[in-house]
Amino acid sequence: MTARGYGRARRWSVVVALVAVLASLPAVVGALPADDADVPAADLRAAVLASDRVGFSGYAVSAGGLALPVGDRLPAVADLLSDRTALRVWWRGPAEHRVDVVSAAGETGVHVDPGGTWTWEYESATATRTAPAPLTLPAPPDLVPASLGRRLLSEAADDELTRIGARRVAGRDALGLRLVPAAPAASVARVDVWADAATGLPLAVEVVAEDAAVPALDTRFLDLELAVPPAGVVAFTPPAAARVRTGQDAEGLLREAGRRLAPVPLPGELAGLPRRALAGAPEAVGLYGSGVTLLAVAPVPARLASAIRSTLAAAPDAVRDARGTRIAAGPLGLMLVDAPGAGTRVLTGTVTLDALADAAEALSGGPS
Repeated sequence: MTARGYGRARRWSVVVALVAVLASLPAVVGALPADDADVPAADLRAAVLASDRVGFSGYAVSAGGLALPVGDRLPAVADLLSDRTALRVWWRGPAEHRVDVVSAAGETGVHVDPGGTWTWEYESATATRTAPAPLTLPAPPDLVPASLGRRLLSEAADDELTRIGARRVAGRDALGLRLVPAAPAASVARVDVWADAATGLPLAVEVVAEDAAVPALDTRFLDLELAVPPAGVVAFTPPAAARVRTGQDAEGLLREAGRRLAPVPLPGELAGLPRRALAGAPEAVGLYGSGVTLLAVAPVPARLASAIRSTLAAAPDAVRDARGTRIAAGPLGLMLVDAPGAGTRVLTGTVTLDALADAAEALSGGPS
């Protein structure tokens, strides 16, 4: 190994060791008593939603247990939601922040500014620029406890919320809030959010699927400083020697698939969930439900449909009956449906497998 290679390997071994030490701290800090406060659930939710302007920096760890059947099509998304991810965060606001993903293999920085997103892959010296879009694939900033907590609580109804006490997170008193979805089609059993008592900033989030013993997604801060980080830390300009690329967003992928299929109207309701407006999406794409209970319907090209069928056929825990074959990864369900004159569509979302089958029947006019 060259001196440069040895230095790089040593640098990442030190980083991984640091993350391992930080990850062990919550067990110690969490044993300390936390001061609770008599804050109603609805008021705590309001404080969480108002915390998006709170500036901070810190370390967070996300642990996902979602074995997504995406193969080599979306490996970054699969890794993000199925592995343990260490995050270094600098947050100036919703349109100006930076999240670095740190691992033994290297570092990837995601820099968000009002004009879009730069994704900087340090080891390959590659910078990818993606324009703002209403539809995006999951990315590291989505796993930051603060942004995830706000998103999951954004459409919660008051009767879905209860208080669950307090705990210590990143050395701070955090008030607990539990969301139990009311929709019969929901596959999420509960979402627990612990918010900073002083600012409402979500510090830890757990998402638990029906009949699950452990969270499908668990993200929490290990270290946190409540101060607006300098603009220079968040901003990014590609180095002169960098390879610069333009990224394709989820909206572009959906439009490409939609152009290959004849436009077929989608119903106003599926599986008991009302259709909702989806800015920027083609007519062939539908989103149903609200809050943490969502069902998406989208056209898929023949090659991708074939790959999904193979995944469904090979899955040992797939449900197979007259209504079709479907699988679940934690609270996420997946199913294909062939609708007459509409080609193949994929159904996916945080709904039960029975709800997927009901939606498939509605789209195809009978068992798929």
